Amino acid sequence: MTDDHDSPPHLLIEKRDGIARLTLNRPHKRNAFSPEMMVRLCDAWTALEGDPEVRVVLLTGAGDKAFSSGGDLGTLIPLMMRTREPQNEWERRFAADRKQLGRAILRNATFYKPIVAAINGHALAGGAEFILSTDLRVMSSEATIALTEVRRGLIAGGGSLARLTRQVPWAFAMELALVGEPISAGLAREIGLVNRVVPPGEVLATAEDLARRICLGAPIALMKSKEAMVRGSGRPLEEAFAIETQCTKDNAATSDAREGPRAFMEKRPPVFKGR
Repeated sequence: MTDDHDSPPHLLIEKRDGIARLTLNRPHKRNAFSPEMMVRLCDAWTALEGDPEVRVVLLTGAGDKAFSSGGDLGTLIPLMMRTREPQNEWERRFAADRKQLGRAILRNATFYKPIVAAINGHALAGGAEFILSTDLRVMSSEATIALTEVRRGLIAGGGSLARLTRQVPWAFAMELALVGEPISAGLAREIGLVNRVVPPGEVLATAEDLARRICLGAPIALMKSKEAMVRGSGRPLEEAFAIETQCTKDNAATSDAREGPRAFMEKRPPVFKGR
């Protein structure tokens, strides 16, 4: 169902040792979002959410030039604006449900498994918005991040206007949203937008190391920890505490919650089974 049956898929998925690596795979187009990529991402999030073998997702882009430049102005954006008729099966699938764009970049979707972003190159517009849906972020020292939408007569409505002020200080959030110019990896690290800044050749390895270390945690404990933080963000403390309490109770009912302390007392590595 690709434009060219001999062309590679616009999203690559590789699963190994509890980690699912998703690679935005249009390096010749700076990994711009295509209808095919969005549909594949929607399908991937649904499948990974229910896959007991996957504990962590590692998200990156192909090549070393761009994580993603955002929506493809020749295909995806015209389909969103209804100024283009679908040309192939991927475009027809996307046009049948344009809300897939939000679900693909996790704006209108709930996904509580941890996500590590390996920001291998520039993250612009929707590419920058996608990063805000991830949990831990490793960025190339040569990369930049920019919400360029206002320069195109658009707004960063892929989640950024709701998430930015929850993730970075107000003045920096407003600069990103209103000025529309790239910020360096160093500044992104300084304001807390990313966790690590490393040389380009070390981005994927550093992100994989973080993902592997996350995998040492119990699967349900990982998900419930993220759920409590995501659902409690921005709420009054009493509401956030209630959510935290419920997530704690949910996790305490698992066999993994008994296995962890038992393994510690027996001086052996825990064997978590995700239940």
